[in-house]
Amino acid sequence: MSTPDSPQSAARAGRPTVSLVISVWNRKDDLRENLASIRAQTVKADQVVVVDNDSHDGTPEMVVTEFPEVQLIRMPHSAYGACETFNIGFSSAWGDFVGILDDDVVLPADFVAQMLAAFDAEPPTTAIVSPKVIEPEMPDWYKDSAEVNTPRYLSTFRGCGSMARGDALRKAGFYDQHFFIFGNERDLTTRLLNLGYRVKMEPGIEVFHKAPFGMRHGKRSLYYHVRNFWLWAFKYLPWSKVLAFPFVFLRKGLGGKGQGQGGEVSDAVGTIGLFDNIKSVPGGYWICCKATINALWNLPYCLKRRQVCRHPDFDLPIK
Repeated sequence: MSTPDSPQSAARAGRPTVSLVISVWNRKDDLRENLASIRAQTVKADQVVVVDNDSHDGTPEMVVTEFPEVQLIRMPHSAYGACETFNIGFSSAWGDFVGILDDDVVLPADFVAQMLAAFDAEPPTTAIVSPKVIEPEMPDWYKDSAEVNTPRYLSTFRGCGSMARGDALRKAGFYDQHFFIFGNERDLTTRLLNLGYRVKMEPGIEVFHKAPFGMRHGKRSLYYHVRNFWLWAFKYLPWSKVLAFPFVFLRKGLGGKGQGQGGEVSDAVGTIGLFDNIKSVPGGYWICCKATINALWNLPYCLKRRQVCRHPDFDLPIK
């Protein structure tokens, strides 16, 4: 007998199966709102997987009590990175399509339906569809820009509310757990590009993400953004661009969260405000140095996985 979250139920509905994967840590109220928006979908997800990173605020108990249909995976401690917890969720997801959701997103009621329609209009080589993400403090110059509101293929995706073809995700090998957190979407996209896939942004699909617009403030965010850029660069950039990038970075800046960068819209939304972070975080420049040293320490790891990307969609986070 099939259950509402079984492959057979979706097969009877004449559509592909959909799994939604969420990683959470101590965000009970945000997750509750997220799961409520999933429950209200016009096209129901066939499987919802929540990976709890050993929360102590009652998050797992809330899921068990209020959302018994959700498949809950509880980690034994909270030292796991987001890449690893998401990978555990991906490994448990059996859907033809796999939603990649942060714990603090709220989905429109037709999110699953719109994603399936978007994939149906795309060739099989489109591995991920990324939505337009609305966030607090998002300035009008960004939100209303032509780039953000035009469907196009990208060199990264918004990991807070996207959907992937399950077979492409499995073929690429999920996130690189070495990244721990931040920058993992660009790394996964590059491996997908090297496999002949593409990533599409569909601005007609909107999700609300509660995290403030741009780069998250703090030492941890700054450290992993800098370190993980270098890991990505060592894996996929020609050495000429690796060596030239520090000069490009210093010349370009990134400015703040205002309309810097010559009015350009960056797809690497998580790095907008990087220079503000360096200047405002105590010891910001030293943190960047430590991150770079750690990346160099991990150079052998990157060299073993090095595959220069020459796909036409491939691009630097800063040009």
